[in-house]
Amino acid sequence: MTVASVPSADLGEIISRLRAAGCVFAEDEAALIAETAHDAAELDAMTVRRVSGEPLEYVVGWASFRGLRVAVDPGVFIPRRRTEFLVEEALRVTAPGAVVVDLCCGSGALGAAVAAERQVSLHAADVEPASVRCAARNLVPSRGTVYQGDLYDALPVQLRGRIDVLLANVPYVPTEEIRLLPAEARLYEPHVTLDGGPDGLRMLRRVVADAGEWLAPGGHLFVEVSEHQAPLALAVFSEHGLAAEVAVDEELGANVVHGTYLG
Repeated sequence: MTVASVPSADLGEIISRLRAAGCVFAEDEAALIAETAHDAAELDAMTVRRVSGEPLEYVVGWASFRGLRVAVDPGVFIPRRRTEFLVEEALRVTAPGAVVVDLCCGSGALGAAVAAERQVSLHAADVEPASVRCAARNLVPSRGTVYQGDLYDALPVQLRGRIDVLLANVPYVPTEEIRLLPAEARLYEPHVTLDGGPDGLRMLRRVVADAGEWLAPGGHLFVEVSEHQAPLALAVFSEHGLAAEVAVDEELGANVVHGTYLG
């Protein structure tokens, strides 16, 4: 369907239902739902899902990320706009032909965004089967390869010591703060994709601890953290031999720790 093919009265009703459910951008969301639905029955079903609180990205099946339409299935972490800053920082040091790994890849949005702007050898990994299936679809245009497993255990041994750019958007919400998240995240996204342990850095510590074995000399690791986690994250990087710095985008509210492996 298209927005033009939906009777204006019906579209107006959808907008009213979305607005009543608390959707701030009801008009835009109604247009996206109408564009995605194949017929009137599906249009109504999708509207019901959104009105019930299901994230729009799950309803329409994709998320916008750095100008890409990234497929996102229910049960897969939805890429956030602030994480575009991590990709921006990584692109500064990503040369053509670089070996790039998107660890804890979720939908594969980070790897796909890097590959959209650089010719790279792209690999991605996640422990969740739903994420692996979703990422595989998103990385087809980049000829990327997706593996299933726990962090580095998923990667082929041939990548050990050869990774030029490692992206790891690990879960970093402290366990006790998950209850404070917006309902769309708290109720619909798997907690394994959000829960970073007591201080939010449990997974980050695991990634950084073994990064030196997988990064090439001079290789780079990028992770996203909250503002108050940044000093502790820097200390973790230093402890494991990575020269690190924090980059901040105030507009997006994004904090990215960039570590370089000196070899």
